[in-house]
Amino acid sequence: MLKLIKHSQAENYEPEKDWKRTSLCNEADISIEHFIKPPKHSSPRHKHPNAQVLYVLQGKLSVVDSNNNTEYVEEGDCIYIPGDETHIVTNELDDISSGLDIFVPGRSFDFWLKNKKGGNL
Repeated sequence: MLKLIKHSQAENYEPEKDWKRTSLCNEADISIEHFIKPPKHSSPRHKHPNAQVLYVLQGKLSVVDSNNNTEYVEEGDCIYIPGDETHIVTNELDDISSGLDIFVPGRSFDFWLKNKKGGNL
């Protein structure tokens, strides 16, 4: 069965000030989240069991892995992050960056809310 999700009506929240996340698909087998990262913002170092593909729609992000290797992902590029790989995602610019996070299997949309409160990062 098809399931349409309108961006303007989708569930959303801000894990931190101006870091916006919108759920475009939240299924058990796959989830897709649109994000806007404010200038110079870094996610906390974290990991999740889900494999992740991060696709940059606008801007430039750096991704640091568990070995402190850094990859730079620019507009139109994507990066694969294996499940359980510790990583940090940083907006390298003085302007917003945006993109899509695709998780397989799907990740609970409240990941950041649960982990910020519970300190499981």
